[in-house]
Formats: sequence, C-alpha cells, structure tokens
Amino acid sequence: MSTTTGRPWAQGDRAKAAAKLMLGWVALLWVVEAIDFATGHALDAYGITPRSADGLGGILAAPFLHFGFGHVAANSVPLLIFGFVAALSGIRRFLAVSALIILADGIGVWLISPSYTMTAGASGLVFGLFGYLVVRGFVERNALGIAVGVVIGAIWGSSFFLGVLPTDNGTSWQGHLCGLAAGVVTALCFRRPAPARPALG
Repeated sequence: MSTTTGRPWAQGDRAKAAAKLMLGWVALLWVVEAIDFATGHALDAYGITPRSADGLGGILAAPFLHFGFGHVAANSVPLLIFGFVAALSGIRRFLAVSALIILADGIGVWLISPSYTMTAGASGLVFGLFGYLVVRGFVERNALGIAVGVVIGAIWGSSFFLGVLPTDNGTSWQGHLCGLAAGVVTALCFRRPAPARPALG
C-alpha cells in the first residue's frame, strides 16, 4: 500500500487566494458603482438590451454593473460566499466556470428578456454559482462536494427557487433562471473524475 501527502499548508494557501480574489471582485463592483453614481449613472447604459446589436456588449459588462448601491449590496454577500467556496477548488477553474456562466447567462437574457428593458447586476452569476455548487459534488461523486451542495441548498434553496419564478417586481427573473441553468450545465462541463478508491497491495 502506498500513500502520498501534499503540502500541509496547500489548503491554507488556496483558501487565502480564494478569499483575496473574491474580496477584490466584490470591491471592484463597489468601485464601479461609485463611478456610476459619480457620473450620474452613465454606466447603466452598458447593461444588456435584449435582441439589440448594441446590447450584445452588455453580456460581458452587465455582471459588473448595478442599479444603485442597494442593488450591489444585495449581490455582494452571496457572491462573496459562493465565489469563495467555488474558488477553493482552484482559481483557474473558478475563473473558467465564472466566464462560462456569465457568457451563457448573458446570452440567455439577451434572447428571452422583454424588449425595451435593461438588465445588469451580478445576480446571474450568483445564481449560476449556486447551481454549480449544489450539483457539482453529485456529478463528480465527491462526498465533500455533495455535503457542500446539500448545505448550500438547505440554507439558500427556497429563496433561490423564488428568485427564478416569473414576477413583475422589476427583478430580472430571466437572468436568475438563465444563470441557474448555466451553473448546472457548467458543473457538468467542468466535472472531474470521481476519486479513485485506494487499493491494498
């Protein structure tokens, strides 16, 4: 029988890197919103305008834009938590996962949101990371990942379920729904092989 051990401090280094990344990411959202406020909300025009050629650029810009400080505040805590947990599995993997969620969610919003609307905010990414974390452990058959998904689903599942229901309250349920679907698909696309069982010899 043979075993290998990694660096004992490797997990701590990874956690620090994940924390720094997400704190920086959330700080960037606040800086962008401060600039938007200072310019009379000029940046709001760069959100996603459905089925408009000019609105295609918003697919990449929208997750970093918000309609006021209350909007960015509502997205900051869940993005910080879900992003940190997802980034623990590797920064490069997390960035690839986030990029795919942002792209798929933005295209979905561009296709199905009502005409003459403007969509912006990180909630699509938040819903995407939620879906990704909930199903990742199951598709990878990883016990720790399953436990993480169950805990996240138990704590936030009901509110996220309500967030994808069609409403007329000004919230982009389309962005939430597309983000959630994108997160689930991303978990399938980025699944890692199930860990091999140790063999005695």
